[in-house]
Amino acid sequence: MSESSFKGFPARAEVTPLPNIFFTELLPGIENLAEAKTVMQILFLLSRRKGYPRFVSYKELINDPILMKGLFSLPGKSGDLLREALDLAVKQGILLHVPIEAGGQHDDAYFINNQVEKETIAKIVSGTLKIPNINIRKIEESVREQPSDIYNLYEQNIGMLTPIIAEELQEAEHKYPADWIQDAFREAIRANVRNWKYVHSILKRWEREGKKDGRTVRDTRKEGDPDKYIRGKYGHVVRR
Repeated sequence: MSESSFKGFPARAEVTPLPNIFFTELLPGIENLAEAKTVMQILFLLSRRKGYPRFVSYKELINDPILMKGLFSLPGKSGDLLREALDLAVKQGILLHVPIEAGGQHDDAYFINNQVEKETIAKIVSGTLKIPNINIRKIEESVREQPSDIYNLYEQNIGMLTPIIAEELQEAEHKYPADWIQDAFREAIRANVRNWKYVHSILKRWEREGKKDGRTVRDTRKEGDPDKYIRGKYGHVVRR
């Protein structure tokens, strides 16, 4: 055994609690090693964080000697690897991201993705929860007022389109009005939850309860060509 080899855990080592779902569902699906190292270090830091709200900032992570040592051992620049790892974790729904300004400088706050933190972020964004010396940067809304193309909305705001997702998007396009779809993406962006499952849950809630303007799907649905996307740019990924 070399001098640099791990000597084993001491008898009374401190323990970092992690949800079982991290090992059963998340870890098997994390293919990027930098992402795995980054997420586990964030979980470690948050487990020791006191006070409310609990988050870690990008500046804190880039200056964390343990994390950066771990990323330094991987091919590529450590700073680029960290950004990529954080972006992947946000896209996969492991982390929630809020752009902030601290001490007059741009930064980013990262929260664990759970219901408590979603509610916390909603309070921060709405201004009902103030964090000392920290301001929320304006969240850019890439959903504009042009006519909705659900496939472009997905790619611009969530990620790469797959055949399975394309089929689900096609069903939603036929079921919900275009302005509902656009508003649902916009609401997901405001909440910093960029995944289709969340967008779809908004649409289903509006279908059950009615949208804020009181309209139902029947009131707002417009007749259209059901095959327009099959013939279009994304026809090759939509299964009929």
